[in-house]
Amino acid sequence: MAILPEGFALPPLPYLVGLGAAVGAVAWAAERRQPAVTTGRVLSFAPWMVLGSAVHVLYTAGALPDAVHPLGGTPAVYVTVGTVGVGAWVLADAAFEESTVAPALATSGGVPALGAVVAVGVAGGSLSPAAPAVALVAASALAAAAWAGLTRAVPEVRETGSLGAFVVFAHLLDGVSTAVGVDVLGFGERTPLSRLIIEFAGGLPTEPILGTAWLFVLVKLGVASVVVWLFADLMRAEPARSRLLLGFVAAVGLGPAVHNLLLFTIATPG
Repeated sequence: MAILPEGFALPPLPYLVGLGAAVGAVAWAAERRQPAVTTGRVLSFAPWMVLGSAVHVLYTAGALPDAVHPLGGTPAVYVTVGTVGVGAWVLADAAFEESTVAPALATSGGVPALGAVVAVGVAGGSLSPAAPAVALVAASALAAAAWAGLTRAVPEVRETGSLGAFVVFAHLLDGVSTAVGVDVLGFGERTPLSRLIIEFAGGLPTEPILGTAWLFVLVKLGVASVVVWLFADLMRAEPARSRLLLGFVAAVGLGPAVHNLLLFTIATPG
Protein backbone atom coordinates (compact mmCIF):
# COMPACT_ATOMS: atom_id res chain seq x y z
CA MET A 1 0.00 0.00 0.00
CA ALA A 2 1.28 3.47 -0.89
CA ILE A 3 2.06 5.68 2.09
CA LEU A 4 3.14 8.95 0.49
CA PRO A 5 0.60 11.22 -1.24
CA GLU A 6 0.30 11.31 -5.00
CA GLY A 7 2.74 13.74 -6.55
CA PHE A 8 5.33 13.35 -3.79
CA ALA A 9 8.77 13.67 -5.40
CA LEU A 10 12.13 15.20 -4.60
CA PRO A 11 13.45 17.99 -6.87
CA PRO A 12 16.44 17.39 -9.17
CA LEU A 13 19.80 16.99 -7.45
CA PRO A 14 21.11 20.55 -7.98
CA TYR A 15 17.96 21.98 -6.41
CA LEU A 16 18.12 19.43 -3.62
CA VAL A 17 21.72 20.35 -2.82
CA GLY A 18 20.94 24.06 -2.89
CA LEU A 19 17.90 23.59 -0.69
CA GLY A 20 19.91 21.51 1.76
CA ALA A 21 22.56 24.22 1.94
CA ALA A 22 19.91 26.87 2.55
CA VAL A 23 18.33 24.81 5.31
CA GLY A 24 21.71 24.35 6.96
CA ALA A 25 22.59 28.04 6.75
CA VAL A 26 19.25 29.17 8.18
CA ALA A 27 19.38 26.54 10.92
CA TRP A 28 22.86 27.75 11.88
CA ALA A 29 21.70 31.38 11.93
CA ALA A 30 18.65 30.51 14.02
CA GLU A 31 20.76 28.55 16.50
CA ARG A 32 23.23 31.41 16.73
CA ARG A 33 20.57 34.11 17.12
CA GLN A 34 18.08 32.04 19.14
CA PRO A 35 15.11 34.38 18.53
CA ALA A 36 12.41 34.44 21.18
CA VAL A 37 9.58 31.99 20.55
CA THR A 38 6.31 33.69 21.46
CA THR A 39 2.74 32.76 20.61
CA GLY A 40 2.42 35.85 18.41
CA ARG A 41 5.53 35.00 16.44
CA VAL A 42 4.41 31.43 15.81
CA LEU A 43 0.94 32.58 14.74
CA SER A 44 2.57 35.08 12.39
CA PHE A 45 3.74 32.10 10.32
CA ALA A 46 0.14 31.50 9.20
CA PRO A 47 0.59 33.70 6.10
CA TRP A 48 3.72 31.74 5.25
CA MET A 49 1.67 28.53 5.41
CA VAL A 50 -0.81 30.09 2.98
CA LEU A 51 2.09 31.11 0.72
CA GLY A 52 3.41 27.55 0.57
CA SER A 53 -0.01 26.20 -0.35
CA ALA A 54 -0.60 28.85 -3.02
CA VAL A 55 2.80 28.21 -4.60
CA HIS A 56 2.04 24.49 -4.73
CA VAL A 57 -1.27 25.19 -6.49
CA LEU A 58 0.64 27.29 -9.02
CA TYR A 59 3.02 24.36 -9.44
CA THR A 60 0.07 22.02 -10.02
CA ALA A 61 -1.36 24.45 -12.57
CA GLY A 62 2.00 24.67 -14.37
CA ALA A 63 2.14 28.41 -13.72
CA LEU A 64 5.51 28.70 -11.97
CA PRO A 65 8.57 30.01 -13.85
CA ASP A 66 10.83 27.21 -15.06
CA ALA A 67 13.69 28.31 -12.81
CA VAL A 68 11.72 27.74 -9.60
CA HIS A 69 9.24 25.13 -10.82
CA PRO A 70 11.06 22.16 -9.20
CA LEU A 71 10.80 23.86 -5.80
CA GLY A 72 7.00 24.04 -6.03
CA GLY A 73 6.35 20.31 -5.65
CA THR A 74 5.75 18.28 -2.53
CA PRO A 75 7.67 18.30 -0.19
CA ALA A 76 10.13 20.85 -1.62
CA VAL A 77 7.69 23.75 -1.52
CA TYR A 78 7.08 23.46 2.20
CA VAL A 79 10.78 23.11 2.99
CA THR A 80 11.57 26.08 0.74
CA VAL A 81 8.92 28.40 2.15
CA GLY A 82 9.63 27.25 5.70
CA THR A 83 13.33 27.96 5.28
CA VAL A 84 12.70 31.44 3.88
CA GLY A 85 10.18 32.08 6.66
CA VAL A 86 12.59 31.08 9.42
CA GLY A 87 15.26 33.21 7.76
CA ALA A 88 12.87 36.16 7.78
CA TRP A 89 12.18 35.48 11.46
CA VAL A 90 15.88 35.59 12.32
CA LEU A 91 16.36 38.82 10.36
CA ALA A 92 13.29 40.45 11.91
CA ASP A 93 14.46 39.47 15.38
CA ALA A 94 17.78 41.19 14.71
CA ALA A 95 16.37 44.28 12.99
CA PHE A 96 13.19 45.15 14.89
CA GLU A 97 12.07 45.79 18.42
CA GLU A 98 10.38 42.92 20.27
CA SER A 99 6.86 44.28 19.80
CA THR A 100 7.21 44.62 16.02
CA VAL A 101 8.82 41.28 15.14
CA ALA A 102 5.56 39.35 14.83
CA PRO A 103 3.81 41.99 12.66
CA ALA A 104 6.90 42.26 10.47
CA LEU A 105 7.06 38.49 10.07
CA ALA A 106 3.35 38.25 9.27
CA THR A 107 3.65 41.06 6.71
CA SER A 108 6.73 39.59 5.04
CA GLY A 109 4.81 36.37 4.51
CA GLY A 110 1.41 37.92 3.90
CA VAL A 111 2.37 40.18 1.00
CA PRO A 112 3.83 37.39 -1.18
CA ALA A 113 1.01 35.08 -0.05
CA LEU A 114 -1.55 37.57 -1.34
CA GLY A 115 0.38 37.87 -4.58
CA ALA A 116 0.48 34.09 -4.95
CA VAL A 117 -3.26 33.78 -4.31
CA VAL A 118 -3.94 36.42 -6.97
CA ALA A 119 -1.63 34.53 -9.32
CA VAL A 120 -3.67 31.37 -8.68
CA GLY A 121 -6.79 33.21 -9.84
CA VAL A 122 -5.01 34.48 -12.93
CA ALA A 123 -3.65 31.02 -13.72
CA GLY A 124 -7.07 29.45 -13.31
CA GLY A 125 -8.73 31.88 -15.67
CA SER A 126 -12.00 31.73 -13.73
CA LEU A 127 -12.87 31.50 -10.06
CA SER A 128 -15.57 29.51 -8.26
CA PRO A 129 -15.22 30.65 -4.65
CA ALA A 130 -18.63 29.54 -3.34
CA ALA A 131 -17.67 26.04 -2.15
CA PRO A 132 -14.39 27.16 -0.53
CA ALA A 133 -16.24 29.97 1.24
CA VAL A 134 -18.81 27.52 2.60
CA ALA A 135 -16.01 25.21 3.77
CA LEU A 136 -14.24 28.09 5.52
CA VAL A 137 -17.37 29.28 7.32
CA ALA A 138 -18.38 25.75 8.33
CA ALA A 139 -14.90 24.90 9.60
CA SER A 140 -14.71 28.15 11.57
CA ALA A 141 -18.04 27.47 13.25
CA LEU A 142 -17.13 23.86 14.03
CA ALA A 143 -13.72 24.88 15.36
CA ALA A 144 -15.25 27.50 17.68
CA ALA A 145 -17.74 24.96 19.02
CA ALA A 146 -15.09 22.25 19.33
CA TRP A 147 -12.66 24.53 21.18
CA ALA A 148 -15.39 25.68 23.57
CA GLY A 149 -16.35 22.08 24.27
CA LEU A 150 -12.75 20.93 24.62
CA THR A 151 -11.80 23.65 27.08
CA ARG A 152 -14.90 22.91 29.13
CA ALA A 153 -14.32 19.15 29.15
CA VAL A 154 -10.55 19.34 29.64
CA PRO A 155 -9.79 22.73 31.25
CA GLU A 156 -6.01 22.19 31.18
CA VAL A 157 -5.94 22.60 27.38
CA ARG A 158 -6.40 26.33 28.00
CA GLU A 159 -2.65 26.30 28.69
CA THR A 160 -2.08 26.09 24.94
CA GLY A 161 -4.04 29.31 24.39
CA SER A 162 -4.61 30.65 20.90
CA LEU A 163 -2.10 28.19 19.45
CA GLY A 164 -4.23 25.29 20.65
CA ALA A 165 -7.31 26.86 19.10
CA PHE A 166 -5.33 27.42 15.88
CA VAL A 167 -4.39 23.75 15.72
CA VAL A 168 -8.03 22.70 16.09
CA PHE A 169 -9.15 25.18 13.43
CA ALA A 170 -6.40 24.21 10.98
CA HIS A 171 -7.19 20.52 11.11
CA LEU A 172 -10.93 21.00 11.00
CA LEU A 173 -10.47 23.22 7.96
CA ASP A 174 -8.48 20.42 6.34
CA GLY A 175 -11.20 17.90 7.22
CA VAL A 176 -14.13 20.05 6.14
CA SER A 177 -12.46 21.21 2.92
CA THR A 178 -11.69 17.59 2.08
CA ALA A 179 -15.31 16.64 2.77
CA VAL A 180 -16.57 19.41 0.50
CA GLY A 181 -14.12 18.41 -2.20
CA VAL A 182 -14.97 14.72 -2.07
CA ASP A 183 -18.71 14.71 -1.34
CA VAL A 184 -19.83 17.96 -2.98
CA LEU A 185 -17.39 18.72 -5.78
CA GLY A 186 -16.32 15.19 -6.72
CA PHE A 187 -12.58 15.55 -6.16
CA GLY A 188 -10.42 12.60 -5.15
CA GLU A 189 -8.16 12.36 -2.09
CA ARG A 190 -4.41 12.17 -2.78
CA THR A 191 -3.19 11.00 0.64
CA PRO A 192 -3.46 7.19 0.98
CA LEU A 193 -4.37 7.06 4.69
CA SER A 194 -7.01 9.75 4.31
CA ARG A 195 -8.37 7.94 1.27
CA LEU A 196 -8.66 4.72 3.29
CA ILE A 197 -10.68 6.48 5.99
CA ILE A 198 -12.98 8.01 3.38
CA GLU A 199 -13.42 4.70 1.56
CA PHE A 200 -14.22 2.95 4.85
CA ALA A 201 -16.92 5.52 5.67
CA GLY A 202 -18.25 5.14 2.15
CA GLY A 203 -19.04 1.52 2.89
CA LEU A 204 -21.10 2.31 5.98
CA PRO A 205 -24.92 2.62 6.03
CA THR A 206 -24.49 6.34 6.79
CA GLU A 207 -23.13 7.07 3.31
CA PRO A 208 -26.46 8.09 1.68
CA ILE A 209 -27.10 10.61 4.47
CA LEU A 210 -23.68 11.83 5.61
CA GLY A 211 -21.56 11.15 2.56
CA THR A 212 -18.14 9.51 2.65
CA ALA A 213 -15.85 12.07 4.34
CA TRP A 214 -17.64 12.69 7.66
CA LEU A 215 -15.44 10.15 9.43
CA PHE A 216 -12.31 11.92 8.16
CA VAL A 217 -13.57 15.17 9.72
CA LEU A 218 -14.07 13.39 13.05
CA VAL A 219 -10.63 11.81 12.86
CA LYS A 220 -9.03 15.20 12.21
CA LEU A 221 -10.91 16.71 15.15
CA GLY A 222 -9.96 13.81 17.41
CA VAL A 223 -6.28 13.92 16.48
CA ALA A 224 -6.08 17.71 16.91
CA SER A 225 -7.84 17.53 20.28
CA VAL A 226 -5.53 14.81 21.58
CA VAL A 227 -2.43 16.69 20.42
CA VAL A 228 -3.56 19.89 22.15
CA TRP A 229 -4.35 17.94 25.32
CA LEU A 230 -0.93 16.26 25.28
CA PHE A 231 0.81 19.61 24.88
CA ALA A 232 -1.01 21.23 27.81
CA ASP A 233 1.49 20.00 30.39
CA LEU A 234 4.51 20.52 28.14
CA MET A 235 3.45 24.12 27.59
CA ARG A 236 4.04 24.82 31.27
CA ALA A 237 7.37 22.99 31.38
CA GLU A 238 8.83 23.93 27.98
CA PRO A 239 6.81 26.79 26.48
CA ALA A 240 9.16 27.65 23.60
CA ARG A 241 9.45 24.06 22.39
CA SER A 242 5.71 23.55 22.77
CA ARG A 243 4.87 26.64 20.74
CA LEU A 244 7.15 25.56 17.92
CA LEU A 245 5.72 22.06 17.83
CA LEU A 246 2.13 23.31 17.98
CA GLY A 247 2.93 25.65 15.11
CA PHE A 248 4.25 22.72 13.10
CA VAL A 249 1.16 20.64 13.87
CA ALA A 250 -1.05 23.53 12.78
CA ALA A 251 0.91 23.86 9.54
CA VAL A 252 0.35 20.18 8.75
CA GLY A 253 -3.39 20.93 8.81
CA LEU A 254 -3.55 24.45 7.42
CA GLY A 255 -1.23 23.81 4.47
CA PRO A 256 -3.34 21.06 2.88
CA ALA A 257 -6.53 22.91 3.81
CA VAL A 258 -5.54 26.10 2.00
CA HIS A 259 -4.32 24.01 -0.92
CA ASN A 260 -7.77 22.43 -1.10
CA LEU A 261 -9.60 25.76 -0.96
CA LEU A 262 -7.46 27.37 -3.64
CA LEU A 263 -7.56 24.33 -5.90
CA PHE A 264 -11.36 24.18 -5.64
CA THR A 265 -11.64 27.73 -6.98
CA ILE A 266 -9.89 26.94 -10.25
CA ALA A 267 -9.82 23.20 -10.90
CA THR A 268 -12.26 20.81 -12.48
CA PRO A 269 -12.91 17.58 -10.53
CA GLY A 270 -11.50 14.40 -11.92
